[in-house]
Amino acid sequence: MSRIQLGASLSEKLAQTLETCIREGQLKTGEKLPTENALVELHGVSRTVVREAFSRLKTLGLIETRQGSGAYVKALPHPEAGKLKLIPDGSVDAVLKVVEVRRALEAESAALAAERHTAKSMQKIKQAMRAIDKAVANGGDGVSEDVAFHAAIAQAANNPFLLDTLAYLNQFLENATRVTRANEATRADLEEAVRHEHQAIIDAIEAGDVKAARSAGTKHMLNAAKRIGNADPAFWSSQGRALANRLRSDLSQKPAGTASKKTKI
Repeated sequence: MSRIQLGASLSEKLAQTLETCIREGQLKTGEKLPTENALVELHGVSRTVVREAFSRLKTLGLIETRQGSGAYVKALPHPEAGKLKLIPDGSVDAVLKVVEVRRALEAESAALAAERHTAKSMQKIKQAMRAIDKAVANGGDGVSEDVAFHAAIAQAANNPFLLDTLAYLNQFLENATRVTRANEATRADLEEAVRHEHQAIIDAIEAGDVKAARSAGTKHMLNAAKRIGNADPAFWSSQGRALANRLRSDLSQKPAGTASKKTKI
């Protein structure tokens, strides 16, 4: 396993390196991943970075962790699963359609999480929220943290089929989130609105209010679509357009059925 190239998001780069090893067969189904200590020494990163990378791989459905034993490679999805084609065309409309997919998934994830969450899963959701705040405070875009926040909600929903669907769609959701958060970062009031929407979802889930959680999840996605639709034309003609076009190029060049390389775009 080659050393990762250090950059702004070490956990993302480490996750990408491990994902490549898994998909190329260097790490096979059922095989144990290197220990935290081994990865810390090999890549010169912290334990936190390693744990965040493992969390991302779990979200993608590539690994499973076993208490007291370590992380192991899961069986890759059947090749037929790769027949679903989702390649945005570089337009505002394409991003909005991905947001529509998120609306359907996130609303039910929040509702199920309100019904089924445990103290432990609730703690993970709150930790994910704090991670977004920390990333933004440090000048980051909070994209990977945003995706992790919604993944934590899906995990609290305790539905393996929902988790598998989100794992497959995560590559598209993450890149759509890059566009939406890039727009939201252009104005402080938009960033604050997003935070309030996230908090409303957390409050409803913690209260066990299924109806309120579903409503908060739906409202968050509807507002995300509105923020994209109302974006300053200058944003979309430059940064937003560049992000979407780059996403289109990256996805159109990769083999069908493979996961996104999660390029920081």
